[in-house]
This record gives sequence, structure tokens and C-alpha cells, in this order.
Amino acid sequence: MTMTARNVAQKLIGAHLVSGEMRPGSEIGLRIDQTLTQDATGTMVMLELEALGLDRARTEVSVQYVDHNLLQADSNNAEDHAFLRSACRRYGIWFSKPGNGVSHPTHMQRFGAPGRSMVGSDSHTPAAGSLGMLAMGVGGLEVARAIAGEPVHLTMPEIWGVHLVGELPEWTSAKDVILEMLRRHGVKGGVNRIVEYHGPGVDTLSAMDRHVIANMGAELGATTTVFPADARVRDFLVSERRGDDFEEITADAAATYDLEEEIDLSAIEPLIAKPSSPGNVVPVREVAGMPVEQVVIGSSANPGLRDFASVAAIVKGRQCDHRVSFDVNPTSRQSLEELMAMGAAFDLVAAGARLHQSGCLGCIGMGQAPTSTGNSLRTMPRNFPGRSGTADDSVFLCSPETAAAAALTGEITDPRDLPRLLDIGWPSLDLPERSSVNTSMLEPPLPLDEAARTELVKGPNISSLPDFDPLPDRLEVPVGLVVGDDISTDEILPAGARVLPFRSNIPKLAEFTFGQVDEGYVERVQQWREEGGHAVVGGANYGQGSSREHAAITPRFLGLRLVLADSYARIHWQNLANFGVLALEFAGSTDHDEVRVGDRLVIEGLRDALADGREITVRNTTRNRDYPVTHRLSERQIAMVLAGGMIPWLRKKAS
Repeated sequence: MTMTARNVAQKLIGAHLVSGEMRPGSEIGLRIDQTLTQDATGTMVMLELEALGLDRARTEVSVQYVDHNLLQADSNNAEDHAFLRSACRRYGIWFSKPGNGVSHPTHMQRFGAPGRSMVGSDSHTPAAGSLGMLAMGVGGLEVARAIAGEPVHLTMPEIWGVHLVGELPEWTSAKDVILEMLRRHGVKGGVNRIVEYHGPGVDTLSAMDRHVIANMGAELGATTTVFPADARVRDFLVSERRGDDFEEITADAAATYDLEEEIDLSAIEPLIAKPSSPGNVVPVREVAGMPVEQVVIGSSANPGLRDFASVAAIVKGRQCDHRVSFDVNPTSRQSLEELMAMGAAFDLVAAGARLHQSGCLGCIGMGQAPTSTGNSLRTMPRNFPGRSGTADDSVFLCSPETAAAAALTGEITDPRDLPRLLDIGWPSLDLPERSSVNTSMLEPPLPLDEAARTELVKGPNISSLPDFDPLPDRLEVPVGLVVGDDISTDEILPAGARVLPFRSNIPKLAEFTFGQVDEGYVERVQQWREEGGHAVVGGANYGQGSSREHAAITPRFLGLRLVLADSYARIHWQNLANFGVLALEFAGSTDHDEVRVGDRLVIEGLRDALADGREITVRNTTRNRDYPVTHRLSERQIAMVLAGGMIPWLRKKAS
């Protein structure tokens, strides 16, 4: 029998498929080998494991990282860390201590392996696709179910083949490749697609270069990104003393893709994403000369030793411009040790860098907030409004080379001009062939008998999951908020040092909901909470960005029952269903523009309409208008929404 030629994504999906067919648009179920959680979302995952009654993780590997909530200005974050450690000991999960490193590169170094599937409660989990893994960001409840051994369900994506040729020129790097993709396609270009990079240009990219590209595939809205597991991946695993984990996975010679595109790496130039979207990309030359107040190096979007070492080599023997705050966030303890051993850490500090602890930090507004008037250049993945911790920030995203140039000149500078301006040549790096592996800050799971005796440690800031009631057959709700296109989960529920400490305290956390968009939202909808709740109306790509399920939970806690939008980002759409919020889509292209805050929306016979799959009519009684709407919910998701969310649905099934 002749086997159909398959690309890498199809091989990975096929090896883990437990239900459905690999037909784009249909729902599939996937067996999950590994999970990743971080502390900003992990507290909720552990509370969900408690609610599910789990005794022991049923995955090959599950790891909880503490990399987001690192600033301990009071007891809240410390209490979360203690709770997370106790939950890991109770449920058989690895625990990565604060300071060990950002989840994605650390997981790649210690646990990632070709051919494995992984879900994470962080939208940048697809970074592991750099190793030939099938890795996806999902909501925390989906991760909890995966830890419990249940499959993860998603819509089968199209496979988008990106053929790479050539080799990157000097003064460019992998960040410029993903910025080129964002320049071409914007933040919605990858929705319901897997991006698979192939071709001879892939051979020129190291495994960590591929991490940079796969990480920011999330900014395209992609389900995930995959690379082949080839000789470069083997080299990486050998350098991490894990060569036995290597398995070659490449596309068959006759493999095809649903969409195809080509990038000539030799034609790439330094690029930069202007405020306030990762899709707002232009050549650096177009904005050269703009003054810069802050440069931040780090994050999961540029986590490799090469990224930090190249900056150190560029600034070595020089001093950063007096106008610039030059901040360096090492992404792992291992990388920091290696930078010290190389002397690169000394070069950075001597040049005026402020060396911070290993973690996400400024990427999610946990410190390093810029001024409201100055430009901040960051090697980070996102620059949504206010994500830095400053409401009216001006954040640019760029490569380490472009960031280093700005640190020295005090203005946005094309790094190709450094030889002319400062007599700096393209740095030639001598990186170690073997990594300085140190696992002392990784705590392994306890033996089963000891784990069973472990009690969860819950401080006063840890609250249980709220109970949510079923969806009624007749829904009549006022509109609590109307927003436009590309509203991010950062805008629905922000990160940052002010908000993140309350991630395990839903009543307190809810006070910040939509505060960046409309400060009156919480007070307004509270009055409707006991009267049937309210609706939110959105534009296209509603809920883009972070996988944080809190952006579904806190509006639901405040009474949100219905979201009407032009379209949704994948993860947030699933999170709404997981917590019993009905997500419908306008069928008319201009209907969104007519709705105003306070309008009353009515849906009759909702349960039958959802079950029958027919077009639903939403009546705006305030304006005497009918809006035809549709939905993309599967039968499984419909049952969840009607029950009030996944946990009530599971309880109902078990009773």
C-alpha cells in the first residue's frame, strides 16, 4: 500500500491523533505527552487539578515554572510560589524554582524532545516547535485536563509551508525573520494555521534561532509553528548532554502544504515593530533617528546565549548612551552562568547594563516600566498598549543587534551603520560547544506514597474556583462594553506588577477587568450581575495575545454570558467556552458598528438553536434590530457552554 507523503506537522499530529480526521476545520483530539505551566497561569491550573480530583499527573513530563511573578513587594507572590511547590509535590509535577529561568528556553534545554506533543498555559509554548515538537498554547483548564491524561481538542489547522532559502546577512538575526512574517501577514495571518518552515535555509538556523521564530508565531495568531528535527536539533541536544533524546523527523520529499510561501533569508534586513502591535513592522531605516530612553534585552523571544553574547560583543569596551536605561534580563540561570564564564556579563555591566534576575520581568510589566513619553526598544514578543506596565507606553520590538545599536547611540539605529558610526565590526562569537548544565533548581516529582501525604499550602491570597451556573434557554442581557478590532487579553485583563499578584484571587483580580479600555466597566456591570449578566461586543480577532484564561474567568465572574464579535483569536475563543461564555460571530459585516453600551440583546430558544446548528438571531430590543449570528462550537463545546463551563459539564457527566 502506498503511504501518502506527509509534512512534519502532519506526522506529529498523526502520531498523537485520538479522535477526528486531519481535515482543516474539523475538530480533532490529541494525546499529550508533556505540559508546561508558568506561575501567572499555573496557580489556576493547580486549583483546577484540585477541582478535578486528580491524584497523579498522567503525562510523560509536566513542569511548573516560576518566571513571571518574581517581584515580591508583599506576601502575595511568595504565597503563590509556596502553593505551586506544594501542588507539584502533591500531583507529581516537576517544579522549577524562581530564578531558574523563563519556561520556554528552560524547557527546551531540559525536557524538550523531537516527536513529543505538549500543551502549555502560555501562548508562547509553540517555541518548542523549534525541536520538532507539536507544542501549543492553550487555556489553563485544557492543560489541567491534559495533566489528568485527557486529550486536548482543537480545530484542525491548515498547514502553511514557508520555504526558506539563502542565509541571513550580517547585522540581522532570527528575530528579523519572524518580524518579516509579521510585516507580510500581520497579527491575524496565522489564525487556524500551523506554520512549518522547510527548505535549505532552515539548515543555516540553529535550534535556538528557530526558537525565536517559533516563539513569535503566536503573534501571527498561529496554532503553532514546527521545524524539522534535523542535524541542528541533534547538535543542540548533544550540547545539552541529552543526545539520546534525539529523533529525526523531517518532511517527506513529496510532502505538500495547504498554503506555500518563500522567504529568501539573504534579502532580510533589520526590522522593527512600532507601537503598539507586533504586526506594525517596518524597516529600521524608516524610523532611524528617533530618540530612545530604554533598551531591554531578554525574554523568551530572544533567549539564546548567542542573543546576549552578541549584544555584549557589540557594546564591549564602550558605554551606553547617557540617555538610555540599558536593562538585561537573562532568560535562564544556565545562560547567566555561561555569560559570566565567557566574560560577556562583565562586558555588559561595564557598558552600563542593569543586570536583572532570570525571568520574564519587563516582558509582562513585572518591573522595568518605561516612561510615558519615551521610546523603549525591547527584544520581546509583544508591545500591546500598556503591557509594559505604563498605560501610554511607546514600545518597539527588535533584534538584539538593533537593540544594542540603540543602547550605544541613544536613538533608533540600523545596526548596519555601526561600522561607519562607531567603527564596530560584525561580532564573531566563540560560544561553548557544551552547555553548563545545572539542574539544582529543578525539583523532581515525589514518589507516589509521599506525594499522597502532601497537603496543599494555601495562603490567604489563594481562593477557590468560582461556581458558574448553566446558560439559560432565553438570554436577555444588556451590553456592558463595545470594543474594536484586535483587543488583546492584556487589555481584557492586564499583567504587570500591580495585577499579577492576584492571579489566584478571582474576586480581587476581577476589579482590574477591562480597566485599560474602560475604567467604568466593572462598576457598570456589577449592577447587572444578579439580573442575568451582560454581553460584550467586539470586532475582529477578539482576545488576541496571551493564553491567560483569567481574561475569560474574571468577566464571567462579573456576569459575562455572551460575547458577540466579528472573529476570535483561537485560545481565547476556547477559554470562553471552557468557562461557559457563549461566543457568537456577526454574520453581517457592519452589525458590530450599530451596537452601543446599554443596548439590550435577546436570544430566544438558545439551547435548541445551538444544538440544531442553525443560524441564530440576536434581537437588539433597544434599536429594534435583528442580527444574524453564527458559531463554530463543536457538539462537545456546546454541551460545555450550556452546562456553565467545562468543570460543571464534567461533574454532570460523572453524576
